[in-house]
Amino acid sequence: MNDAENTQNSSSQPLQERVNNRSQRPTSDAFKAFMASNWAPAPQVTPARDAVADHAARRRRTISELFKGERLVIPAGPLKVRSNDCDYRFRPHSGFAHLTGLGLDHEPDAVLILEPVAAGKGDDGGHHSATLYFRPLAGRDTEQFYADSRAGEFWIGARPTLAEFEARLGLPTAHISELEMAITKNVGAPEIGGISIRLVRKVDENIDALVDTARYNTAKDPETLDLGELDALDEKLSEALSELRLLKDEWEIEQMKIAVAATVEGFADVVRALPRALTHKRGERVVEGAFFARAREEGNELGYDTIAASGNNATVLHWNRNSGTVNAGELLLLDAGVEADSLYTADVTRTLPATGTFTDVQRKVYEAVLDAADAGFAAARPGVKFRDIHTAATTVLAERLAEWGLLPVSVEEAISPEGQQHRRWMPHGTSHHLGLDVHDCAQAKRELYLDGILTEGMVFTIEPGLYFKNEDLAIPEEYRGIGVRIEDDILMTADGPVNLSAALPRKAEDVESWMAGIYQEAQA
Repeated sequence: MNDAENTQNSSSQPLQERVNNRSQRPTSDAFKAFMASNWAPAPQVTPARDAVADHAARRRRTISELFKGERLVIPAGPLKVRSNDCDYRFRPHSGFAHLTGLGLDHEPDAVLILEPVAAGKGDDGGHHSATLYFRPLAGRDTEQFYADSRAGEFWIGARPTLAEFEARLGLPTAHISELEMAITKNVGAPEIGGISIRLVRKVDENIDALVDTARYNTAKDPETLDLGELDALDEKLSEALSELRLLKDEWEIEQMKIAVAATVEGFADVVRALPRALTHKRGERVVEGAFFARAREEGNELGYDTIAASGNNATVLHWNRNSGTVNAGELLLLDAGVEADSLYTADVTRTLPATGTFTDVQRKVYEAVLDAADAGFAAARPGVKFRDIHTAATTVLAERLAEWGLLPVSVEEAISPEGQQHRRWMPHGTSHHLGLDVHDCAQAKRELYLDGILTEGMVFTIEPGLYFKNEDLAIPEEYRGIGVRIEDDILMTADGPVNLSAALPRKAEDVESWMAGIYQEAQA
């Protein structure tokens, strides 16, 4: 072959295959035969049923009631490439995780399908039969075992088999090769005997395309197909899956407690790391790394990017570059949460004096925020509106700002809808739902979220703050560069709210003594 032919063959190689140009894997028949032989058989142990299985079944039953006669398609999502042939750590879509009970990272490309059946003939007497479609581990006698860097056991380790997942989840399983038929069969208008599909969109592009093609091919008149109307149908499914998570069951609450407990330990780890952070040119990264280590040791991951913000960076609401120094005399605002293996996450914030002691003005601001948090907690009672927490907390902040002479109008004018001047120093909301996502239930309707009624089983945050930026000329210099937020994770019970993160000190004097105790332990 001449040079011109080599150049032509090289340029015609598909881009997606070029990542393997560096590979020097053997391909001889002798190698393949040898690789396929002399492997111990995989263990044949039937795992016990997961504790979450019955809870997940009840969740599917609830969704089944809402969408009778329709096929429901809930993808886990695919792997996503990070650096050519490396993938980001996989996390399934939260709706998929909620309905299957599957966390961790072992079901990329999986899809849950709820197939409509005759009334009362479905799972648990419902209207659908559920099946989990995924790609099981290839046998050790196959080429995929050692050649597939995304799915081969030689590369990524063992994955559960179809039978193992079925036993663990109490959920019928099928090979992903059957997925296309399961999604597309009998699709069409119900009035001509077809089945309507609803899909959780923008999770897996391949599944989106498969459903769209099936809809187009079975439409009476493809030219008049209303894509906006179909998108609205799909959005209703996403909305329902989000609203289903507004109330947590007992298993979910236990997972939240696990995530919070690990998070509390992570905050203690940060205090232990503060002496080193104070001497490092990127002390915020020292703080971030200390918490991340706990998240990976005790859980699956971080629930979200850690905010480790010192000094004026603490006035930046989503400061997660964490590239700054931690200086003596400054406050460190740490907003962090551990995501448990079940994918439920905590979301906690504490504002710590970097050297263990608040200054007088820092303490004054801190105690105002704590008073606001306590007012929000006192307002949180079963039967009141979710939005009332925010009103209670921000009213306290307005009162304190007025006492300090910072508010340009009266408290009454500021807290009116036409005023809101106090929000200059706290522009965010006070609460959000918490669970599988740090901002859980985000697709729920407004009347069930912001205007919703606090109900037993809800888990949410209370997180007021005050943020006085260095460049804010509307305040005296002594306040500038101080950012304070206090955030706790709250479980609503029939008897009122319970602070799941109460093990982390909240009062200024308790924070100081807690930090001192950790330092004494480290020196012992």
